[in-house]
Amino acid sequence: MNIDRAVFVFAGCVVLLGVVLSLLISPWWLGLSAFAGLNMIQAAFTGFCPAALAFEALGIPPGSAFPSSGIRSDSAGRAAHQSPRSEAHGADRR
Repeated sequence: MNIDRAVFVFAGCVVLLGVVLSLLISPWWLGLSAFAGLNMIQAAFTGFCPAALAFEALGIPPGSAFPSSGIRSDSAGRAAHQSPRSEAHGADRR
């Protein structure tokens, strides 16, 4: 298991826990599901995920969505943060 899968499992459990608790205890527990959903959205845009940091600290190996270095590389080894313009110039040199 890598960090990506661990984060998805954890987020899914938090969402389901919030739904179950809202049905059994109080509808206010839906706030837990909403918090998990908002956290997943912000992680998609920023790449920052507190759960990923916690799983990394536990020694789970990184995946591709939440790499420990903070910079993801594509299959050719180029950094994913390069602009399309610099990639186009690189293609001309081949």
